[in-house]
Amino acid sequence: TPQQFRILREAGTERPFSSPLNDEKRAGTFVCAADGHPLYSSKTKYKSGTGWPSFWKPLPGAIGTSTDYKLGYPRTEVHCARCGGHLGHVFDDGPPPTGKRYCMNGAAMKFRPA
Repeated sequence: TPQQFRILREAGTERPFSSPLNDEKRAGTFVCAADGHPLYSSKTKYKSGTGWPSFWKPLPGAIGTSTDYKLGYPRTEVHCARCGGHLGHVFDDGPPPTGKRYCMNGAAMKFRPA
């Protein structure tokens, strides 16, 4: 879709509370919408209240990170380790055990039920 392209390839952001994945509660795996690469287990998803699907830990080897300054200050951008598609950002205000909040664009992912 045009929105998926804008997010994955142009580092766009969807409107908060717009993704159906916010309310996804089934067991399964969140995968990259571009290439199907497994990103996050449903076991690490939590309700952050931010309006975007949030996770406290990615799957091993799932993601890469880089620094972006689009808002004038450094943020850690998260991208698919396989295709490089932009997924969202990671912040240091998440829950234990990692203290991380992987704040992802729902349109950049698909859900695969277990």
